Amino acid sequence: MPLGWLPGSAPPRWLDGWVEEQPVQSVTADPLTVAALDTERHVAASGWDQPARLFALVRTAAVLDREPHLRAQMGPADLAPGALTAIEQEGLPATSSLETLLGRIAWPDEVDGCAFAIERIVVPPDAERDLPQRSESAVEALAAHPDRQDVRLLVAVLRDGSSICLLRQRAHDSDDAVATGKDIAPGLVAALRATFED
Repeated sequence: MPLGWLPGSAPPRWLDGWVEEQPVQSVTADPLTVAALDTERHVAASGWDQPARLFALVRTAAVLDREPHLRAQMGPADLAPGALTAIEQEGLPATSSLETLLGRIAWPDEVDGCAFAIERIVVPPDAERDLPQRSESAVEALAAHPDRQDVRLLVAVLRDGSSICLLRQRAHDSDDAVATGKDIAPGLVAALRATFED
């Protein structure tokens, strides 16, 4: 699939066995969505059962100012006005509390946004009513539930407050089956926005 093609946009045209890429107008219109989709696909390429992963989002133009040799590795969508580059922040501390982890994060001014990927177990609402009080027992009960669904959330936010959420289900693990929306994980959006507050 050529860089810059998204489901819902015009697919590439085949000409004499070669692919001619369609204009990337819909892609360039929203750099945050493009960066979130690219980052989610990058995370998905490593499979399931991963720890949480955090990425700084930086304007690609600023990256190329500091690292001009990277331009050769970029495609047209990467060089579009306002494009964002995701830079993984390795070595996240191990913690059982998402609030504690995100509460420790603060970004320098050079970072325009961030993306956070985390896997979760989802069960029908009625399954949550009878959970044990102890969190370890509750996690075990959720993991053993016959209607459980494993999902990966990727939430991306910019310093200006804009955000997007992506959701991939293990049962439908395909790039064209990733759900997107602004309000899939409002609590996580708020927590990531707080990492940009002084």
